[in-house]
Amino acid sequence: MLKEKLIDIAQKHLPDESHYLVDVLISEKAGKKLVSVLVDGDQGVNIQTCADMSRAISEELEAEDIIEDAFVLEVSSPGVDFPLKTLRQYRKNLNRDILVTLGEGKEVLGTLLEVDDSGIKLNAKEKAKGKSKKIVTKEVEIPFSEIIKSIVQISFK
Repeated sequence: MLKEKLIDIAQKHLPDESHYLVDVLISEKAGKKLVSVLVDGDQGVNIQTCADMSRAISEELEAEDIIEDAFVLEVSSPGVDFPLKTLRQYRKNLNRDILVTLGEGKEVLGTLLEVDDSGIKLNAKEKAKGKSKKIVTKEVEIPFSEIIKSIVQISFK
């Protein structure tokens, strides 16, 4: 119930259509509730957007007394190590390498080629069979129902 209310409030304070809510996380930190609002944008998110949203969300939470106890509110972008959660995040990362974790710890590394409502298509990279150190690629389709998490891989080339 609290999370849904926080999601509604956060979405109301998005600056425009190019920004979107990724997630709202609620946890405890030093005896206080920690509310983390994760926001992304088609062109990224700047610190001013986070500050403006934080101020607006905080004012509404306090005015309506939604969280009775002391709380800490953080508004930020998800960061590079946060798993992709929304279709828009996947689409934003087309042509980038992602590491997809599937059931039983299986991982697939590849370049994100396509995204649709049901899943993704990767140009997956794997070691060639035998003793060769050569990397081969093949297209694989992965339904969202099989994905546990996907993390964008950062290249320092």
